[in-house]
Amino acid sequence: MEVKKMRFGVLTEKGHAEVRERALPPVGPEDVLVKQEACNICTTDYQQWLGQREGRGYPMASGHESSGIVVETGEDVKDLKPGDRVALAYVTCGICDGCKRGTGCSNNEIGPKKVSGDGYRGMFAYADYAVRPARALIKMRKDLEPGEAAFMEPLAAVVKGLSKLRVQPLETVVVVGAGTMGLLNAQAARALGCRVIVSELMENKIKTAREMGFEVIDGNVTDPVEEVKRLTDGKGADAVILAVAATAVNRQAFELVKKLDGRILYFGAAYPAPELSIDSNVIHYRRLELIGTFGADLADFCTAADMLNQGVVRVSALIEKNRYPLDRIQEAFAEAAVPGKFRVSVLL
Repeated sequence: MEVKKMRFGVLTEKGHAEVRERALPPVGPEDVLVKQEACNICTTDYQQWLGQREGRGYPMASGHESSGIVVETGEDVKDLKPGDRVALAYVTCGICDGCKRGTGCSNNEIGPKKVSGDGYRGMFAYADYAVRPARALIKMRKDLEPGEAAFMEPLAAVVKGLSKLRVQPLETVVVVGAGTMGLLNAQAARALGCRVIVSELMENKIKTAREMGFEVIDGNVTDPVEEVKRLTDGKGADAVILAVAATAVNRQAFELVKKLDGRILYFGAAYPAPELSIDSNVIHYRRLELIGTFGADLADFCTAADMLNQGVVRVSALIEKNRYPLDRIQEAFAEAAVPGKFRVSVLL
């Protein structure tokens, strides 16, 4: 099958996404031609659409939560074949110190870092076809829905965060925020043997978290700090995951976590940046750990793929019912930006 052009979604300015066309690059010896099937709209993407991350630059051929079907492979590609369903990981450089040490690439081609020869930034994930390095593709179960397979990327970020948080079986983990990333964190922590308590304010997210079987604190009717103390016999959480970024939540985390040796993971970001103010003596005397996390390494992508392929983490409830074709990408961004929404899928 010879495909010469690709149609792709691009952010051209604040509040505007459109479809454009360009020549498809040739398939090199280590490349794969992918018929992309779905790309889910990440918070990062719709925040730029809202004008909150305009520093990322335009035109932005964004998206990074994508999956598709292999159409053609380069002559040196041995582990993938036409018909395989794959999901997209980050394209690593292979030469930086992090790559050489196996600790993560500092030059991965995600977001605004990669600028194409014709001036586009981004990974072209909202595209009908794309040529990808084989090393950036991971095989997924054929019976997963395309939008579900695309969850490999955000779940990989969760795996990275939990690795840094060093959660252990039987620990109590409080996840603040029951949005897409909060419930991915909650499911992954539960899969690792933790007791998970979820705190949330929005009614639809509370409902979804309860349907997933979690202990849920409705912050509208119960003080989360007092409820966590009650549920843990006064101890507090071993670890707290902040899956929403807000100044009030940053303060609350220190009251949710146990008195000594607690860990707090800062998973989310917001623009403008929330404030974090604390007496450093509190960290010192309580032996607290404040941990940041962002992105994922190839090993995290592999673990995330395993979790999805084996059904350890289920994501169907985290996809909005409305699916949008590429030609309606502007409408898709408008829905994704509505507070309280889970992931919106663009079908390609």
